[in-house]
Amino acid sequence: QVQLVESGGGLVQAGGSLRLSCAASGNILRIHMMGWYRQAPGKQRELAADITSGGSTNYADSVKGRFTISRDIAKNTVYLQMNSLKPEDTAVYYCNAYKTTLWGSKSNEYWGQGTQVTVSS
Repeated sequence: QVQLVESGGGLVQAGGSLRLSCAASGNILRIHMMGWYRQAPGKQRELAADITSGGSTNYADSVKGRFTISRDIAKNTVYLQMNSLKPEDTAVYYCNAYKTTLWGSKSNEYWGQGTQVTVSS
């Protein structure tokens, strides 16, 4: 199994910045994608950003230009740099990772415990 441990959430004023970290441990072989999802009260969980093992990135339209996802392969860690934060970014942010088969199909998926990000007006 894979364990995902998140850190970096907290309270920040609008316009400020936070950096989230997610460290993967355990059976980390064949992890293809790591990313961040978020869920605000009363809303569906949504993808904020993800990154493949090859470095390709994907962002939700709502965070483009403000958030940057990156990874440190040696540390098995993915980061989400969040700048120009808005109150609507307030949510629980969940680290996500999944593995693929040799043919590229999705296999096992893992989730972190979530870290709260609160942006004040």
